[in-house]
Formats: sequence, C-alpha cells, structure tokens
Amino acid sequence: MTTILVTGGTGTLGRHVTERLRADGHEVRVLSRHAQPYAVDLREGGSGLDEAVAGTDTIVHCATSQRGGDEKAARNLIAAARRAGVGHFVYISIVGVDRVPFGYYKSKLAVERMVEESGLGWTVLRTTQFHDLLLMVLRGMAKLPVLLLPARVKDQPIEVTEVAERLAELAQGAPAGRVDDMGGPEVRTFDSLARAYLKATGRRRAVARIPLRGAAYQAFRDGGHLTPERAVGTGTFDEFLAARFGNAPRR
Repeated sequence: MTTILVTGGTGTLGRHVTERLRADGHEVRVLSRHAQPYAVDLREGGSGLDEAVAGTDTIVHCATSQRGGDEKAARNLIAAARRAGVGHFVYISIVGVDRVPFGYYKSKLAVERMVEESGLGWTVLRTTQFHDLLLMVLRGMAKLPVLLLPARVKDQPIEVTEVAERLAELAQGAPAGRVDDMGGPEVRTFDSLARAYLKATGRRRAVARIPLRGAAYQAFRDGGHLTPERAVGTGTFDEFLAARFGNAPRR
C-alpha cells in the first residue's frame, strides 16, 4: 500500500480519483482549501503544505482554477514534493494546451513544463473537456432567451469517471512522462451538443451561431483542442445527459 496525495480531491475529477485509489487499497490524502485535515491553499504554501506532502509516495495534481494562480500553486507544490522526496508527480492537463492560445491553456502548459523540469519522476495526461464542464457552460448560456454559440466550433467531451480511472492507473504505476491523450468518443459540433442539452432538459431556446474574432477562437475552430485519433472514451454526452436528467419537463 502506498500513500498518495490528491490535490483538488473534493472536485469534479479529484473525488473520483480518490475513490478509485482508496478502493484499490491505498492511503489517500485529500488536499483542498477546505478539506480537513489537509486544508491548504496551494497558492500560499506554508507548513500546512509540507505536512500534507510529508511521507507521500505519489502526488496526483488535480487542483486548478480558471481564475488564475495555477502556476504559483504548482511551483509551491513541486517545491514541497522535492523537500519530501516524493517519487512520482502525476498531472492532469488538457488536449491542445500547446496549440490554442487561450489564457487558461497557456497556464496549464506552463505547469506541464514546470513538472517536466522539476527533477521529480513525472507523468502528464492530457484529456478533452469533461461532460460536466460542457453542461455547466450550456446551463449558463441557457439563462438567456437565445442560446448564443461560437460558430463552427466542435467539441469532444469525455466522461470524467473514465479519466479518473486512467489517472488512478497512472498514479499506481511508474513515472511515464507524457502519455497518450484521452479524447471522448465523439467529435460533435457545439450546435448539436447544445441542442442535445436543450432536449434533455426540456428547455425551449432559440439557437444562434456567432462568429468570433481572435487567435484563440481560430484555434478552437481549427480543432486544436480535439484529438479524434485518440477517441478512447466510451461514454457519450447523450448518455451523460440521460443519466443526469432522464425525461425532463419542458419549460
């Protein structure tokens, strides 16, 4: 049995990783800003972080924020891992961080490079967007009477539990460097995904496709965030919606 620290262990991905590792018999420490006994803000570091890391064999770094701070958090975590002599650092990243000039993606790529240059044994897995994130985005868009979608953009969402299973598998193995990407089973237009959401939730909304400007939008439109050659996921977005909503009344 090994001791594994999961950062962001109460989040969308981290909680599933934690459950899988514990089911496999490992001692798992959950680190987040509010989870006791390892309630730590990675951006601040400090003695609490050293206490959480001390004695761990592997770190699975799932904690992230689109509001910024990922690079500072990773820097603190890597420094603590070095001090503790951690043998394996596993990082979850996103397909296309090296192809799409989007602010959050740039930060994820910078963290990848920190991990690679850390001197620790490391593994990096990139995946496409989770079904849960797509749902959150569409739910926010549907608050308006018209669903405004970026024109000519596709997506390849993946089931988070499948990513968690793969990440747990990697955490239990030897450092593997950059491993093969994971993509969802279908590449679909954002329009078709939005209409699937509206149907599943019983919402009536007009849909408008809006052309946008900028290098990031162009990269998304060109499919820089997709990996059709690595469509290894099995759970589809329609199956995710059916499990979440069943037959919803129209509103």
